[in-house]
Amino acid sequence: MSKFVFVTGGVVSSLGKGITAGSIGTLLKKRGLKVSILKIDPYLNVDAGTMNPFQHGEVFVTDDGAETDLDLGHYERFIDVSLSEKNSITTGKIYSSVIKKERRGDYLGGTVQVIPHITNDIQDRIIRAGEGLDVLIVEIGGTVGDIEGQPFLEAIRQMAVRVGRENVVYCHVTLIPYLEAAKELKTKPTQHSVQELRRIGILPNILVCRTSRAMDQGMKNKIALFCDVPPEAVIEVRDEPTIYNVPVALHKQGLDDLILKNLGIKPENEPDLSDWLRVVDRYMNSPEEVKIALVGKYVQHKDAYLSVVEALHHGGISQGVRVNIISVEAEDLENGKADEILKFADGVLIPGGFGVRGVEGMIEAAKFARENNVPLFGICLGMQMMVVEFARNVCKLHDAHSKEMNPATIHPVIHLMEEQENLHDLGGTMRLGAYPCDLAEGTKSAKVYGELKISERHRHRYEFNNAYRERLENCGLKIAGICTERDLVEIVELPEHIWYIGGQFHGEYKSRPTKPHPLFDGFINAAMTYMRNRAKEA
Repeated sequence: MSKFVFVTGGVVSSLGKGITAGSIGTLLKKRGLKVSILKIDPYLNVDAGTMNPFQHGEVFVTDDGAETDLDLGHYERFIDVSLSEKNSITTGKIYSSVIKKERRGDYLGGTVQVIPHITNDIQDRIIRAGEGLDVLIVEIGGTVGDIEGQPFLEAIRQMAVRVGRENVVYCHVTLIPYLEAAKELKTKPTQHSVQELRRIGILPNILVCRTSRAMDQGMKNKIALFCDVPPEAVIEVRDEPTIYNVPVALHKQGLDDLILKNLGIKPENEPDLSDWLRVVDRYMNSPEEVKIALVGKYVQHKDAYLSVVEALHHGGISQGVRVNIISVEAEDLENGKADEILKFADGVLIPGGFGVRGVEGMIEAAKFARENNVPLFGICLGMQMMVVEFARNVCKLHDAHSKEMNPATIHPVIHLMEEQENLHDLGGTMRLGAYPCDLAEGTKSAKVYGELKISERHRHRYEFNNAYRERLENCGLKIAGICTERDLVEIVELPEHIWYIGGQFHGEYKSRPTKPHPLFDGFINAAMTYMRNRAKEA
């Protein structure tokens, strides 16, 4: 039978439950256990696909095309396992499922209620997600006391009865604030948060305390006394220079040993964290720095391009260089301002996005990088705007200008996917998930991948228009990757450029701190070369 670790949060949001859950997964996997992670989001949306990036951050896409919360990206990066739709639960999913069953008559005319029907559906999904695993880690989004999270907390309370208390661990992440006026840390918020959990019947085994200042043993003893946990189960987590040091910090305090002890699991070995220590060392101590301009539409929100940012750092870790990511609002580059604003950049990355706002600025960024031989990497919409810029300024296609992103007026080299042309409900009609891609021999893409057959994840509804393929290739644009299943262009290159590669897919979703995505690794390598050459010329 699978065992379960439930991670809850209290006092405030954004305490790092996702990083804590991912770190637990890292440590348990390195102890020889088969683990996975499930995220529960209490919002009513069925999935994260239609949520505003300014409000919610990025949407993470799995191999099977599920649009999920960004925490699944943390999970994949920490435990190096590809997750799926079953690793994400929302209130919208649960209620949709239960109502569908009720309409079908599955409940035989009974009164459908939150308890037991909603809570049973939640538990059933948790059980299914844990099949075949030693340990399933389950993160409950939001904070204890949120009205929308109550059914989930009740469900995980019942799990201790359903699978046995010895097969469940409750780990509560909470805040120990520092009051500047009093010059001291305060434990009362944590005490109240734990009291709220206990009121509904959940007795936490472990407390992970986020704090900006060191906690002495007396404070840990006080928390342990009032929250009814052993002193060694009060774990301190301070802000780290990189999130990849969190597993190391938690292991030093014995968190993985505590979890295994509570679950009755005898570990096979001590975890080998040498790769993580190498990641942290390179992140912290690399002597050189490259400056990357991230030219996007949602740069005001720090999590809107989270996976892209992490993938860039992974490339830096691999290449032994610090990556200084400087966000640039795409709209600011319009009207000929790109040359002045981007002159600092050792590399330009144009990420994905939706809608017309900012695309002219992205086109200007692509033009600047192409003309000045600055390393350029385009992702999804970024790749499409690279193609538009090339068609407009190199091929001199006079129909290359558009102010609206719709099927009737968009630049014809990028067009709406054929099966969507007559659809009015565009939500959920995108090309989502992993698709195979064949790389052309001799290309830079083939060189950095080291193979000719790859698979990458997508999230878009516009495509390269094959009707313009021959004209663009005659102008020098190299088609470096094709989805042979549907003859769709996946990667474009300029062979003579230091690094000019655009991918229709989101390679950042598959990047790992110990195994960077090949295109991000190659892009940072090119940025290093450009930075060193510029330094020599100066």
